[in-house]
Amino acid sequence: MDTSARTYPQSAVSSRLDLFTHNNNEDTIMMSVLKKVSAITLAASLTAGVASAQEVTLRLGHLWPAVSGNHLQLMQVWADKVEADSNGRIAVEVYPGGTLVPPTEQYSAVSNRIMDITATVQGYSANRFPLTQIVELPGVSDSGKQGACILQSLYDEGHLDREYTDTKPLFMFTHGPGMFHVRGKDIRTPEDLRGMRIRRPTTVVGNILEQLGAQPVGMPAPESYTAMQRGVIDGVALPWEGTIAFRLAELVESHTSIGGMYTLAFIVTMNQDVYDRLSPANKAVIDANSGMDWAITGGEVFDRLDEAGIADAQAKGRTIIEIEGGVDNPAWAPAINAAREQYLNDLEGRNLPAREVYQRALELRNSCAA
Repeated sequence: MDTSARTYPQSAVSSRLDLFTHNNNEDTIMMSVLKKVSAITLAASLTAGVASAQEVTLRLGHLWPAVSGNHLQLMQVWADKVEADSNGRIAVEVYPGGTLVPPTEQYSAVSNRIMDITATVQGYSANRFPLTQIVELPGVSDSGKQGACILQSLYDEGHLDREYTDTKPLFMFTHGPGMFHVRGKDIRTPEDLRGMRIRRPTTVVGNILEQLGAQPVGMPAPESYTAMQRGVIDGVALPWEGTIAFRLAELVESHTSIGGMYTLAFIVTMNQDVYDRLSPANKAVIDANSGMDWAITGGEVFDRLDEAGIADAQAKGRTIIEIEGGVDNPAWAPAINAAREQYLNDLEGRNLPAREVYQRALELRNSCAA
């Protein structure tokens, strides 16, 4: 019987990331996480005998709310499929909304065996996945499905291997086109953005915002609602999906889409030791629920949720602005191109094959047509 996922040593403590940077509170934060996990583990142990066919329980944490389409249509579906394919040998407990581990700590929590599996944003771990985040650059992808295919292909071809030596990646995907959702004014030109405080998901998007004259404010998506409600930020950079998933449709007044501006990278990954200690039959189940098919599913879920976000904005009569020509629009292109070049040059300066990966991503656009 597999017992690998039932033990969570208190020595496994990951570094605290505060808005993508390390701070000095990691011991306090991670001890709180460990206490929460210990309580859950104890409760699980008291009921372990209920399902005699069960061999292993995997705890999966992610950032999306429990009522969101991302949870209901993707992560819970994946968990149910693993349980069904294993004939009940594998139980997957899903903890949405950062209830087990905060979003910025989820990758480290899996790496350090505090959680078994996570679905998270690579860019929440600042500077940890610079080649992966090339898929976030302007002009790489036009949809969640296309971005997922590009990202998973880059990983499958070995271009990103150096960035994933500490966990077992199961599949990767992206959301649809990122855009601006703001209150108080309309964004029609770069000048309209100047001085505005815009939530950015990652440093890649932050660079774009800086080039456009905005003030990027780093925070995980679940914190955006409160920040906007309190006036800490004027708007957010998110896909359409995020306006519903994080309730921002209640606050924003205007939406501006610059086609191809960015797409965000996500990963579903597993603790390597937990995977290694599974039985061959259970490993086969995890392997069968990994790779390109699930990557495409993740992208398609985001694309469907984007459609729902657009329909909601239209029904409520909010302002929707489409920038003609997208990232190639003459008014927007200089700043957007500068942000792209800055990121690639920075990685090349660190002896990373940034332009090689970027060119391969562009080549994959055709075979991964939106």
